[in-house]
Amino acid sequence: MSLPPFEHVVAEHSRVVLRVCRALLPAADAEDAAAETFLAALRAYPRLRPDSDVRAWLVTIAHRKAIDVHRTRARSAVPLAELPERPAPPVDAANEDGLWDAVRALPEKQRAAVAYRYVADLPYAEVGSLMGTSEAAARRNAADGVKALRRRHPRPTPEEEA
Repeated sequence: MSLPPFEHVVAEHSRVVLRVCRALLPAADAEDAAAETFLAALRAYPRLRPDSDVRAWLVTIAHRKAIDVHRTRARSAVPLAELPERPAPPVDAANEDGLWDAVRALPEKQRAAVAYRYVADLPYAEVGSLMGTSEAAARRNAADGVKALRRRHPRPTPEEEA
């Protein structure tokens, strides 16, 4: 059994990787992190075992890229005497309802568990492994995150949708 061409891997998993990055990072950094994920994956792809779970492998790389972005941000703050004016951020059609903002507002462990389980569709055992916790802890973090999201972002009723 051999690995499929890398371009097929990108086509199949690019949306999941981008969604995970969007859930873990500010919008300005998510696309860069997703691109960095695929660059790192391309370098390592020839060494990947043919029986590997490619989606989980890519989400692991995306997770590490997100950590790198957070570490870089923490080290690169520069105080300014006066803040420059900034234009309003562009409206993201996929985020108009504020769900991604609500996901990013979750505590770190809940946000990661929700992103890995419900965005990347990874099993709880893999989520726990990525987060460095047990499967049970991953389940608890995901459940707590979903509960918090439902409180902050309730589903519209059928009458509201109409």
